[in-house]
Parts: sequence; structure tokens; C-alpha cells
Amino acid sequence: MSLIDRFQAYADAFEVFVEGNDASVLEPYFTQDAVYETIGEPPLGGKQEGRDAIFAYMKLSLDGFDRKFDSRELVLVEGPEERGESVWMRWRVSYTVGDAPPLVAEGEETASFEGDRIVRLEDRWSADSAKIVIDWMAANAAALSG
Repeated sequence: MSLIDRFQAYADAFEVFVEGNDASVLEPYFTQDAVYETIGEPPLGGKQEGRDAIFAYMKLSLDGFDRKFDSRELVLVEGPEERGESVWMRWRVSYTVGDAPPLVAEGEETASFEGDRIVRLEDRWSADSAKIVIDWMAANAAALSG
């Protein structure tokens, strides 16, 4: 199985996690000591070390943000590409909620593998997208509270 195929299997498992909230579906895809780092303007940046911390953070992020929207659509803009022992891609995510304007942001993700497991996952928000998210939240946060 190529790294791209393995990453796609992880991405599919992540979507199952998004729908069902059971992080155990992600365990086969991460090393115990994996690191997940989100690079972006505050409050979008952060770093979690260890599989349990990563899964707890993902749940917190989904509960506090993604799941508050009516819809979430993630599409690949470029990639995926195998780069050595990593898989890289550029993505665009679109969220909708109520009558608020859609929130659309872009970024990059790199998953570095040790064998068939992710040892480092890095999401990088573009500077423009970080500003878009922050500005959208400032103008529309009330739409997420209902």
C-alpha cells in the first residue's frame, strides 16, 4: 500500500470520527508518540504530542467548531503528493450555518509516516485564510450558538 493510499484510509477514518465521535477508528493510523501541529495565526495554531492528546484535541476542535456548522465540505485543491516518507496536499474547507455567509478557508497538510503510521501531522493555515476565519468568527459567532 502506498503512503497516499494509507493517508486516504486515515482520511476516511477521520470522517467516520467526525460523524460518530469514536477516536478508536484513528488509532491504527498514528504512532503512540505522534505529534500534531497546526500552524497559523492565533488562535488557530497549536501543538499536541502523543496519540491520546491528538485525539482529545481533535474531538475538542470538532465539538467547538466543525460540529457547530450545518455543513462542512473538504476538497483537495492540489495533491496528494508523496514526498519522501510524507504525504502533502493543499485543501479547501467550506462551512455553512443558518443565514450566515459561507466560511471558506484554505491550507496545507503534511502527514509524515513511520512505517504505515503517522508520526507527525501538520496543518498549515494560509495567512489569508487565518484572517478569513478570525474575521468570520468576529462577525458571525452568534450563528454558531444556536
